[in-house]
Amino acid sequence: MAILSRPGRRRALTAASAALALLGLVLWCVQPGGSATPRGQVTLATGVPTGVYARYGELLKDDLARDLPEVDLRLERSEGSIDNLRQLATGRAGFTIATADAVATYRDRQEPGADRLRACARLYDDYMQLVVPRGAAVRSARDLRGLRVGVGADGSGVQLITRRLLEAAGLDFGTDIVPVRVGIDRMPGMLEHGELDAFFWSGGLPTVAVQRLAQRYPVRLVQLGDLIPALHRQGERTRYYRAAVMPADAYPRVQNGQAVKTIAVANLLVTTDREDAALTFGITRTVINSRDAIGHEVHAAQNVDLRTAVFTDPLPLHTGARDYYVSVKQ
Repeated sequence: MAILSRPGRRRALTAASAALALLGLVLWCVQPGGSATPRGQVTLATGVPTGVYARYGELLKDDLARDLPEVDLRLERSEGSIDNLRQLATGRAGFTIATADAVATYRDRQEPGADRLRACARLYDDYMQLVVPRGAAVRSARDLRGLRVGVGADGSGVQLITRRLLEAAGLDFGTDIVPVRVGIDRMPGMLEHGELDAFFWSGGLPTVAVQRLAQRYPVRLVQLGDLIPALHRQGERTRYYRAAVMPADAYPRVQNGQAVKTIAVANLLVTTDREDAALTFGITRTVINSRDAIGHEVHAAQNVDLRTAVFTDPLPLHTGARDYYVSVKQ
């Protein structure tokens, strides 16, 4: 083995230091998963313009512009969770938000691309809201028989839950009510103008469209807690619903200081196994780190929590998301 002189050792150490510095620079430019720094265009499918999904997407876009400046996030409107999952499957979107029950239904039906779905994070819970005029006689979903009811657009998560709630109430979706298949962008105005007797909505608290309606028209929230036992008797498909309470201050103009019993279901940030690990790592990181900033405007986002974000049943985590969670635990 050759013995280096003192000057030789110094030159070798200098060269080694330079090599380590270069390696550090390379590693700094490479994201976990071995991919280069994310760049290019990616689409997030959200929801109807006045829903929580859409506003959450707008705020997330702003924060991603700071954290991933070479990524151009485009927002695509949709009719809701099922439509969002279809956009993922067809490649129209790379990421989306969907409720856990909608994801489970999509997988159970073996819809196109269902086996490729992966999760980035559990976000916040959606609360089921049944809105009626303040003077209406409706005290339970069981009282909706014969009424014109906004049930959400076809392809929406709200319609999926509405169908199951009506079944729990002993009502047939197609014959016992007059189902009006529109979204939250139209239902408040239709209720205000007498074109609906009630509408269902599933969203984070508070939903801006419901807030705005309450400012100009007297409405009331109907409890749904009496349906929970019958809902859970429907079997495996309803295991994603939990008993919940809308706090008294969710809609101060509506609730008169009273909490309202209902059901809640978790929202997931969803992608596919085709998405780049580094991009998924970066988006997951921004979602977690932006909780407080987004939560100032979308109160539901305050419930995004690193401790619960990994519980994404029924989907496994994307490898990039898993890498992120491992990195913050080290």
